Amino acid sequence: MTSDVVHNGGCHCRRVRWQVEAPASVVAWICNCSDCSMRGNTHFVVPADKFALQPGADDSLTTYTFGTHTAKHKFCKVCGITSFYIPRSNPDGIAVTAACVDPGTLAHVEYRKADGKNWEKWFEKSDISEFSKPAAASAAE
Repeated sequence: MTSDVVHNGGCHCRRVRWQVEAPASVVAWICNCSDCSMRGNTHFVVPADKFALQPGADDSLTTYTFGTHTAKHKFCKVCGITSFYIPRSNPDGIAVTAACVDPGTLAHVEYRKADGKNWEKWFEKSDISEFSKPAAASAAE
């Protein structure tokens, strides 16, 4: 089991800033759903209580939903970057965009494919829902 480190990150214009506690080595998901594939989003999932927005960041956020409206795609109203969101696979967690983590704290990223085009079938076979559970998020690394 690895211990968590504090990662800082946010959007391009720096109006949306956050901290997340996660291992230095994470599993990031490359999703081919209609939204992630267009944005080129690759994300790792953490329990919601491991994520904290910095004061004032919420003022620059807006939310986009579609389909089941379970996923809450948060993005900066100024620069348009989605540095994190609430994923359909883990509505009890946060998906952090790996490229939006400030340099220096992520030691390793293991990339896995998520079949968002065939979400229901993929989700049944996937272990992604475990990544927002406190014990499993650390043990999976």
